[in-house]
Amino acid sequence: MEQELELETTPNKLLSQDEVLQASLKLFAQKGYFNTSLTDIKDAVGLKTTSGIYQFFKTKQAIAQTLRENILDSLSISIDDIRRRNRKSSEQLREIVDLLFKLTDDAPEIIQFLLFVKAEDFLPESVALLDTAAFNKIKRIVQNGIKEGEIRSIDPMLAYCYFFGIINQTLAMVLNGSLPKSADSYQSQAWLTAWGCIVKK
Repeated sequence: MEQELELETTPNKLLSQDEVLQASLKLFAQKGYFNTSLTDIKDAVGLKTTSGIYQFFKTKQAIAQTLRENILDSLSISIDDIRRRNRKSSEQLREIVDLLFKLTDDAPEIIQFLLFVKAEDFLPESVALLDTAAFNKIKRIVQNGIKEGEIRSIDPMLAYCYFFGIINQTLAMVLNGSLPKSADSYQSQAWLTAWGCIVKK
C-alpha cells in the first residue's frame, strides 16, 4: 500500500510518495539534479518543512534512484508488450519510436530525465543506460533484425548508434526548443531517416 503523509499546509490533503516523485521528476528535468534541492521539492509538494519528504526518502539521491528505476521498469514492460505484438524488428522499432515521441509530447520530463540527464554523475552505482534491461531488449531487437536480414549486416552497436542517434537527437532538439513544433510533427521524418540508415537495401 502506498504510504501517505498529512500535508502541513492543508490538513485534509494527504501527500503520497508518488507526488514527491512527480514533483522531483519535473524539477530534475527542468533545473537538473544538482540545481534541485530538497527545499525545492518540499515547496513543490506544499510542505512547510523537508521532514515530510524523509517519511519516504532519506536523500535526494534516493529519490533520483527510485525515479530512474520506475521509469526504466515501465519502459521495459512497454517494450515487452511491443515485442509480443509485433514479429518484425522494423515493427518493434517503429512502436518504440512511437512511444518515445509520444512521451516527449505528453510527459517531456520523463524523456529529459531518462535520456538526457546524466545519471552516472549523481548515481555512481547505477547501471549504464545501455546496460539496463530495457535497453538490452532494444539491442536484442536490433540484433534479431540483422539475423533475420531486415537490418544490414553491421556491428549491432553501430546499427543501434546510427538509428537512435537520429531519434534521440531529434527528441533533444524538440525538448530544448531548437525544433519549434511538437515531437509528433517530426516523427515520420525522423523514423524514415533513422530506419534508412540501418535497413538492408
